[in-house]
Amino acid sequence: FKGKVVLLNFWATWCGPCKIEIPWFMDFEQRFKDRGFAVVGVSMDDEGWEVVKPFLERLKVNYRVVIGTEEVSQAYGGVESLPTTLMIDRDGRIASVHVGLVSRKDYEREIQDLLDAR
Repeated sequence: FKGKVVLLNFWATWCGPCKIEIPWFMDFEQRFKDRGFAVVGVSMDDEGWEVVKPFLERLKVNYRVVIGTEEVSQAYGGVESLPTTLMIDRDGRIASVHVGLVSRKDYEREIQDLLDAR
């Protein structure tokens, strides 16, 4: 993802606020992918693909999703609660961390700002 703005979202199928955000992230992926933007979801479900795959298929999620581990979460400073979303700039630096549900408008503004930064 070098050179891209990345929205890295730690989530789980049982997380209510996560289910609110996922359609927004699908829209962002669709709208901004041609400008060097990507969404990556990190599922923290203990049951792994067994529960995640049917969930993704039902929602027709259009962005990459991986199964997270404690090590992955620690690599980003430890994820204490879900959802936790990191915005990563084109240089691979963490631009911001959002814990809990954030407004769609705030995400859109931040994505635009990071995409416009050169």
